[in-house]
Amino acid sequence: MLRAILTASAVVAALLAPATAHAEETGQNVPRLTDRQGRVLTLHGWNIEDKTHRGANALTGITERHLRDMRAKGFDFARLLVFWDDLEPEPGRYSRSYLRRIERILDWAERYDVKVVIDAHQDVFGPAFGHRGIPEWATRTDGLPFTAHPDDWFAEYFEPAVQRAFTHLYEDEDLRSAQARMWRTLATRFAHHPAVLGYDLVNEPMGEAYPGEDLATAARRIERDQLTPMYNRLADAVRPADRDAWVFVEPTPLVGEGVPTGLGRVDDPRVVYAPHFYNTAMEAGADYDPGAGWIEAYERAVTAYPKRYGVPVVVGEWGPLNNDLPHMNRFYRDAMASLGRYASGWAGYVWCYGGGYCAVDGTGAFRTNKELTAEPYAESVAGTVGSASFDSGSGVYRLAYRAAAHGSRVTVLSLPPGAWRITAGGGARVLRRSAGRAWVLAARGSRATVTAERG
Repeated sequence: MLRAILTASAVVAALLAPATAHAEETGQNVPRLTDRQGRVLTLHGWNIEDKTHRGANALTGITERHLRDMRAKGFDFARLLVFWDDLEPEPGRYSRSYLRRIERILDWAERYDVKVVIDAHQDVFGPAFGHRGIPEWATRTDGLPFTAHPDDWFAEYFEPAVQRAFTHLYEDEDLRSAQARMWRTLATRFAHHPAVLGYDLVNEPMGEAYPGEDLATAARRIERDQLTPMYNRLADAVRPADRDAWVFVEPTPLVGEGVPTGLGRVDDPRVVYAPHFYNTAMEAGADYDPGAGWIEAYERAVTAYPKRYGVPVVVGEWGPLNNDLPHMNRFYRDAMASLGRYASGWAGYVWCYGGGYCAVDGTGAFRTNKELTAEPYAESVAGTVGSASFDSGSGVYRLAYRAAAHGSRVTVLSLPPGAWRITAGGGARVLRRSAGRAWVLAARGSRATVTAERG
């Protein structure tokens, strides 16, 4: 997740005004995510992770309870963090036990009908700098210095050794090949697992700024000249093994401040744009400021790329650390409304049982304001969506769609815990309800409507 960029916060703040002034207007022309049957998907879910355990104990912190509890509260999506350093501890030696543990989690996801994106996660590059991600054997620093920042770990991305390590990953042919082989290994193993929706090729990629470059200029250059070729290479590595999965591509974290990305086209038919949705001030502990225009700037900036290249959006991480400050209730309402306007889905950070970023406490109850992430939505729509919206004040969800002329006729709604009244019209009828979901059958080609009302 994006913590406070204290060393760069002044630069970021200065960038907000031009980003807001010149970003494209938000609209509804962002393509939708679909499944293998062509149904339109909406994903609401959470990241699941185990950053504590390594080696023989890697991923043991993720249990079946994570998937069961997420599904019980109405969520159908998990972004699963995996680490290259655990998968390939030595060059060319892939851990079979680690692959089995990934598969065990995917099996739980299948049991509870949760779709999964496998995320190749890195924090501050990897274990060479005291974190997780790219293996030490793939870390090259040219002897440049590194100083740890225990109170502001994100600032470590700006250390010369870390920035140079990213340059070598992007530019050295042997490291490029190793990264591609790693992804080919994952895709080959999990291509046919029914829980797998796609692959997030690298978490929050960063890079090396040139002397004299400001943060925004460096980010756009890195995205254009290094990330775009990398994503094309990795998509090419995945595709022979898995023809159907979506590949998720991320910009640098600067997008969280409303700065449009410099990413170019990724030449693959199933690409998802997967930015993160964090704000520097809020990550540093500040309350949400409804009048600052941050969400509006972010929304305008983040929709420019998918409109240009015709790809759907799934926000891979979002959610503040201090969720109980005075304006956080307003933040969650504003954020959910914004995400609903353009995103095919999102994964909050993070589904765990405790404090900090955790979605729920030790008993499994939502922590303050995080219950606002649980709302009705259409997991899959057999047709073309005209409109979908939830009014949190009235507790009413409305869906209108043109039912498909061919293929599946069944649309599935997800409902959070509580009493919900479901009605359907325009050639549609409710088939059945069970375990927090409703199945709706529509006549082919009809203009169908579905309404879910609380209480």
